[in-house]
Amino acid sequence: MNTNYNHSFRLPAEWEPQSGVILIWPHEDTDWHPYLEEITEVYLQLADAITRYEALLITARDSEMVSSLLKERLTEEQIKRVTLFTCDNNDTWARDVAPISLISNKASEGGSQPLHLLDFCFNGWGEKFAAEKDNRINRQLYETGLLQGVLENHKDFVLEGGSIESDGRRTLFTTTSCLMAPHRNQPLTQEEIDKRMRLLFPNVERIVWLDHGQLAGDDTDGHIDTIVRIAPNDTLLYIGCDDEKDEHYEDFQLLEGQLKQLRTLEGRPYRLLRLPMPDAIYDDGERLPATHANFLIINGAVLVPTYNQPEKDKAALNTIQEAFPDRKVIGIDSRTIIRQHGSIHCLTMQLPQNG
Repeated sequence: MNTNYNHSFRLPAEWEPQSGVILIWPHEDTDWHPYLEEITEVYLQLADAITRYEALLITARDSEMVSSLLKERLTEEQIKRVTLFTCDNNDTWARDVAPISLISNKASEGGSQPLHLLDFCFNGWGEKFAAEKDNRINRQLYETGLLQGVLENHKDFVLEGGSIESDGRRTLFTTTSCLMAPHRNQPLTQEEIDKRMRLLFPNVERIVWLDHGQLAGDDTDGHIDTIVRIAPNDTLLYIGCDDEKDEHYEDFQLLEGQLKQLRTLEGRPYRLLRLPMPDAIYDDGERLPATHANFLIINGAVLVPTYNQPEKDKAALNTIQEAFPDRKVIGIDSRTIIRQHGSIHCLTMQLPQNG
C-alpha cells in the first residue's frame, strides 16, 4: 500500500473536464459470447458517441479486428481520437477495473500536474468471477506509457469504481451493501473502511453510506452508480419506485426517505431529481438490473441507457437533461448490456484532464 498521501490532490466529479474514456472490448471468450455481434454493435455506438467529444482508449485482445470495425463506423477525425492497446481480458467492466484518478488542486495556479492513478484490487465483485487478467490491465497500460500520471499500487484494497460517487469537493457517496459485502475487505469494519477511503481520497471530509436500493439481478452487491448519481449544484439523481407490486418497492421507498433526510456539508437539503424504475426485463426467467442511473458523463454530453420503454426512457432523458442543461443527452439502447448485469457507466471509465 502506498502511504504517501498527497493532500494537494483530489477525486474530481465526473462532469469535470476529461482527457478521455477507457473501454475494454468484448471477445468470444468473455461472457458476451452468445450475443457477441449485438454487444459489438453497442460498443461501436459508444465509440462513435464518445469520439465526437473526446479521446478514447480501447484495450482489446484483437486490436487489429477492432481497428477494422472502427474504421468502417467512424470518421477520419474520430479515428484520430482512438488509441488501441492489445492485451487479454477476463471481462469488459472498465468502471471497476481501470484506475480511479486524482487530479491536482493546484492546476488552476498554472502548469500541468500528473494524475495520481489509484490501482485497486478488482476481485470479480467479491470473488464471484475470474479477474486475474483484468487486474493486470492498468499496469500494462502504464508500462507502455498509455496512462499518463503516477500509478499508485493499492492492490491490498478492493474498491470498484462503480461503488463510489464523488461531488468533486468534500463528499463521497457509497453503499453499505457493497463495501461491506463478503470477500471484499474483511475483516475491516465499516469505520475502518471509511477511514481508509478518506486517506485514499484526501479531499473527502465525509462518506455518505446509503443503506437501501439494491437492484434485483445486480452482481455487484449494490453499486451506487446503479441507483444514485451526483450532478452539479448539489443535485442527486436517483431511482424511484411507485409500483407496490414491484419487488423493489419497499427498499427504494426507504432509499428515497434516506435521501430526503440528507444534508450537504453546508446544512442544505440536496436537490433531488427522481428517475423512473424501468419495467421489469427478464432473461431466462431472471430479472435484469435495468436502470437509467447508469449513465456516463463526458465532455459536452451524457450517454444514457434506454430500454425500449418509450415513456420511461423519455422521462429519464428529460430528467437527466434537467440536471445537465449544458450537455447533449444521448440515449443508447442498453438491453444487450444488461444481459450481463451492467450498463453504460459500468462499461466505461473516464480519465480526467490533468491540469
